[in-house]
Amino acid sequence: MKLIDQIIEHIQSKKGRSISVLNLTKLTAISDYFVICSADSEPQVKAIADEIVKKLADEGIKCYHKEGYDTLNWVLLDYLDVVVHVFRNEARRFYNLERLWADAEIKEIPDVD
Repeated sequence: MKLIDQIIEHIQSKKGRSISVLNLTKLTAISDYFVICSADSEPQVKAIADEIVKKLADEGIKCYHKEGYDTLNWVLLDYLDVVVHVFRNEARRFYNLERLWADAEIKEIPDVD
């Protein structure tokens, strides 16, 4: 859970919103948790993803896979046990991972101002 707390802190530092943590431990072997957040623009998606990658790398935590930097509508960062999804608002509504993984325990993180 420490990794999740760090990721949430980095998202909030770049004004990411609507953060959800999905506990997938009882549903799939692909990952234990998804952390999902929304951003208002492509530059903000990039800023959030870059902040997470940089700050965690500074602590020796490796991102094993990245996707979505070419379009910046949905960036995925794979930390094995935790997969981070940084969405533009429209893409998040379209893909609606919370609905897709509706059987997961979902924790909503309050936005900070």
